Amino acid sequence: MGKEPAKREIKQERAARTRVEILEAAITLFARRGFLATTMAELAKAIRMTPGALYWHFPTKEDLLLAAIDELHQRYLNEFVDLLSEHRKLSAREQLVSFMNRTGQFLRYHREYGIFFGMVAAESAESNERVAEALREKLSVYVQVLAGIIRYGQKKQEFRADIDPVQTAHGMMGAYIGVLVHQNLFRATVTYDPVLAALDTLLVNGFRPPKE
Repeated sequence: MGKEPAKREIKQERAARTRVEILEAAITLFARRGFLATTMAELAKAIRMTPGALYWHFPTKEDLLLAAIDELHQRYLNEFVDLLSEHRKLSAREQLVSFMNRTGQFLRYHREYGIFFGMVAAESAESNERVAEALREKLSVYVQVLAGIIRYGQKKQEFRADIDPVQTAHGMMGAYIGVLVHQNLFRATVTYDPVLAALDTLLVNGFRPPKE
């Protein structure tokens, strides 16, 4: 009686590992080539799987893309979980710098994640509303966190009052994704850290209240 549940558990573990492998390959290929140019056959080849087996896990390429978006969103949340709790005790400026540092560090070691969002967002905005809405839903979580930090800073008079928190937060998220995509284009002559440091300096200084 005990063997059947054990076998079922092993199969479930294998299926879970296979799913992760598929998502990793999809994220990498979508980041490199975009969603529209990447085929399921190429994805199957990348993970040494038959197209039929791949379709068993994900019936359509859109299903696979949506699953990849969900997976990356969860990885981002896991990375930022302490910023959403413990760091609330810090000043607004400290919260903002912590958020920016964590974002920069995460994208430094997971470049394909940021490029993935940039590539898919650019394609889906005009061609696939279902994917675009999924991206908007996920990215809005980070926009809301940033907007909350900005509002808190304005309330405490740490940040200038003449900026809109939500629009500014959108600008910041767009800037981080844009820097990664732009630097990737110029990677032969431009390195990530100096460009990001310049952006961070401009952003942080830009929040300072104007002198009386």
